Amino acid sequence: MTATLPPVDVVPAASSKRGRRVGGWLPVAPLLVFVAIAFGIPALAMLNGAFTVKDQATGATSYSAANLTDSLQGAYFTALVGSVKLSAVSAGIATVLGLPLAQAVVTSRFRALREAVLTASGVLANFGGVPLAFAFVATLGNAGVLTRHFGLTDKGWSLYSFWGLVIVYLYFLIPLMVLTITPALDGLRSQWREAAQNNGATSVQYWRHVALPVLAPSLLGGLVLLFGSAFAAYATAAAMVGSSVPLVTLQIADAISGNVLVGQENVALALSLDMVLIAGVVMAVYLPLQRRSARWLA
Repeated sequence: MTATLPPVDVVPAASSKRGRRVGGWLPVAPLLVFVAIAFGIPALAMLNGAFTVKDQATGATSYSAANLTDSLQGAYFTALVGSVKLSAVSAGIATVLGLPLAQAVVTSRFRALREAVLTASGVLANFGGVPLAFAFVATLGNAGVLTRHFGLTDKGWSLYSFWGLVIVYLYFLIPLMVLTITPALDGLRSQWREAAQNNGATSVQYWRHVALPVLAPSLLGGLVLLFGSAFAAYATAAAMVGSSVPLVTLQIADAISGNVLVGQENVALALSLDMVLIAGVVMAVYLPLQRRSARWLA
């Protein structure tokens, strides 16, 4: 007697792969929907407003690049350059100061010190806005505690200036750099230093020829990240300097509120588009550097 096996449904390989592919997207579908609503709709509104020109006399609207042209001229362009300059200077200084601080934390024998510094860095990196401005005004402002104690006003010091803003920005950029570069420093293998020492290399030569070339992608990536963080900051500068230091975020706020000229809301959207384009360039530089760093330190 011959046994008969029940029929077996055979699922084509292509259908199986397609099902797994669709199933892989389902868990992230809510996130994609949220991103499309929270970021997509405002982005479309910004694009529409940036290219919309309204005739103040008749109220008629039309599409043109006049707002973008205005955003790259006069006081608006000065503010854009001022923001780029402030971000570049503060990010560069924070990178230079944050690297040795992070290295000291990584090489410390005290685990509690490392955890305390990293925890404090996580808190300080997110400390900004009006509270940060108030803290510095109370400490280094015209009537601040340290200003009066050391007579800094007589020596030409002013917190409400470009370099005053740089010092304030360093308060949260240096901790952010420590958090950014610490994983890369952890990835430096002790065998590399030992091999360099066995070949007669000094500590300076080791850092110059081994450590810094390996850390270069991470350092540049951290620099770009700090630049973006400083470039987008608004509340701290608004509370401290107002319009005395030209910054693009302050110009956007003035254009929207009509503090200088009425009917410049679309120019503010054009300035926002300029910022988005600069941020896009920053991210285009940052992501490849992160991937390159990950390959070295994996």
